[in-house]
Amino acid sequence: MIRALACLLAAQLPAPAPTPTPVPLPAPATVRVALATSAGRIVLELEKERAPITTANFLRYVDQHRLDGVTFYRTVKVQPDFGFVQFGVQNAPQRVLPPIRHEPTTLTGVHHTDGAISLARLAPGTGAGDFTISVGDQRPSLDADPSRPGDNLGYAAFGHVVEGMEVVKRILDAPVAAGGFFKGEQIAAPVVVTSARRVASTEVSPMRQ
Repeated sequence: MIRALACLLAAQLPAPAPTPTPVPLPAPATVRVALATSAGRIVLELEKERAPITTANFLRYVDQHRLDGVTFYRTVKVQPDFGFVQFGVQNAPQRVLPPIRHEPTTLTGVHHTDGAISLARLAPGTGAGDFTISVGDQRPSLDADPSRPGDNLGYAAFGHVVEGMEVVKRILDAPVAAGGFFKGEQIAAPVVVTSARRVASTEVSPMRQ
């Protein structure tokens, strides 16, 4: 009798609601730019949603063709396959745009991992038209770190290389001149950026994404 009553009560209870299937969040919006250089092609994927200020700044240089003819002029090689290369307008009056507000990695979540492109600067808020590409994971040294004393805002990473890291590594290995502004880091025969243009995702080699 008790068993029958229990079965009757169970039959009257509503069935448990099905567990909802999680809906994946859309990936943050990005834009791609191809650098045609005298050493080969480099394609960058820029975080226009996560790092909007720094990405918009770079795209202004691209869309106004201000990077056409600039050079990769600096290589900082700490050890094999570790360091960074630098390119940009070098404050040339006919090319440089006003500096922008600094976007630290603690705000954007875009970190200095292998292939990261970042805005070169002196004090925070002085970055304009010169950029670095990391070879090797540069966290935490180039990222913001509020626990450190002094200027602890790091650099503003805003994208990554999705094609052409072998080109970046060739530039990192380029011979350096004895003199120059960056002593021991000035590339003896600078690598020319012949053009910088936006590209669609379909224009990137699928083997290198």
